[in-house]
Amino acid sequence: MDVIVIDLGAPLRVADLRRAVTPVPVLVNEEVRARIERGRQFLRGVLSDEERPVYGATTGFGALAGFRGRDSDVDQCDNTLAHLGAGQGPDLPADVTRATMLIRAWSLAQGLSGVSARVVDGLAAMFATTLVPAVPRYGSVGASGDLIPLAYATQALRGRGHAYLDGERLPAAQALTRAGLAPLALDGRDALALVNGTSVTTAALALALDSVRATHRALTLLTCLLVDLLGADPGFCDARLLAAYGHRGAADVGETMRATLAGITPSGSRALQEPYSIRCSPQLLGAAEDALRYVDGVVAADLRGVSDNPLFFPDDDVVVHGGNFFGQPAAFAADLLATVTAQLANLAERQLDLLVDPNRNGGLPPMLTARPGQQHGLQGVQLATTALVVEIRRAALPASMQSVPTNLHNQDVVPFGTQAALRAYDMAALLRLLCGSLALGLRQAAHVGARRPTAPACAAALDALAAAVDPVDPDRPLDADVRAAAEQVTALVPARPDATGEVGTPATPAAGW
Repeated sequence: MDVIVIDLGAPLRVADLRRAVTPVPVLVNEEVRARIERGRQFLRGVLSDEERPVYGATTGFGALAGFRGRDSDVDQCDNTLAHLGAGQGPDLPADVTRATMLIRAWSLAQGLSGVSARVVDGLAAMFATTLVPAVPRYGSVGASGDLIPLAYATQALRGRGHAYLDGERLPAAQALTRAGLAPLALDGRDALALVNGTSVTTAALALALDSVRATHRALTLLTCLLVDLLGADPGFCDARLLAAYGHRGAADVGETMRATLAGITPSGSRALQEPYSIRCSPQLLGAAEDALRYVDGVVAADLRGVSDNPLFFPDDDVVVHGGNFFGQPAAFAADLLATVTAQLANLAERQLDLLVDPNRNGGLPPMLTARPGQQHGLQGVQLATTALVVEIRRAALPASMQSVPTNLHNQDVVPFGTQAALRAYDMAALLRLLCGSLALGLRQAAHVGARRPTAPACAAALDALAAAVDPVDPDRPLDADVRAAAEQVTALVPARPDATGEVGTPATPAAGW
């Protein structure tokens, strides 16, 4: 059985977030539980000393931290959560919400938050079911944690608000009962620790990165297939050329492209220099690879880090109040990911435009139609790709520069990483559709007269696409075909894990992808 184990010696990985989308047992290692309990005992000792105030446990919150909180632990929990029920908009996607809760459990399990073990056990129990807290999209500024969305998630696990079970939106108490889960019992410190982290931001960024990486690998393959179908010369991938360029990503992408194009026979009929969408593809895809590696590092750091305030260090008898809930790294990374997504979208759209243009595609019919005028081939798909590219470009405005002071200037600078990450998540889905559109165009080009690929890896890729998607002859609605082509081409290019188990560069296809 597939199991996720919360273990101090094993970092949380993006692959774990993907697995947690569907029911999976999540187990808490006994060493982890002992560490959590040690932190909890230290918190009890601190709270017994009236001279040692602890934010959120004995005080109000945010700008009201200078005032005393409620005397009862249970009442302090309500004091934490009630005022944060101000979110708006549609609910977050289920994969983002469940990934969020796994990240939150992992952070709390580090034993630095002073929570009770039952909190982590309660979070872990949720993953064996289909339960998904109903969390509104809008309300977080990505500082002091994703307070509002995490408050909704926490309330749902207490049996308040709403949650989904088997895809049905229900009152949370009813969903918990049907799922066989007990409502979480929390005190003030537990409640604050659950909301005082940037887990929504990290979850959305990690899932967006995973999607964009898959599409990046697919576009690398599709670029090679385009080169082979057109009979272009692969000299632009020359190892000496790309070594002289000086950028690691371009060299690595070039290596992958040379392996994919191994055995190609150029037609000899193309111009000396191809358009930039072909000739500069190693440089573009390589720069994207370099940027994605930076985002990889930010996501990995977020997944192994502790996002909370304050933190408790029993060994040093210290409670430290600070800003580990400030999602600036993820905000910058999400904005960079959005930029990468936009340029990959531009590449896919330009390559499809080249492919449907009889003046540049080597004499194939316009719009790759089998009977121009009587049929219209990829005309509708190309119109849709234009709309998709503009939507992606419009969304690419950086969010991390939009700081607006709030909370009586307690939060006088904020990163807006949540907006950046959720925007990147949306853009990644649109990029996948552009990839599917290009894949469909390449499949259709082979149907209307493009040559059979001469590189074995390219021929294998085309055969897989042809098996998954029928030729467009006669015309038919192609929305589902675009999605099917995207699914097929991303399945052809599995990721190669690096030493840490995180997704890294594309696998080099020795005998095809």
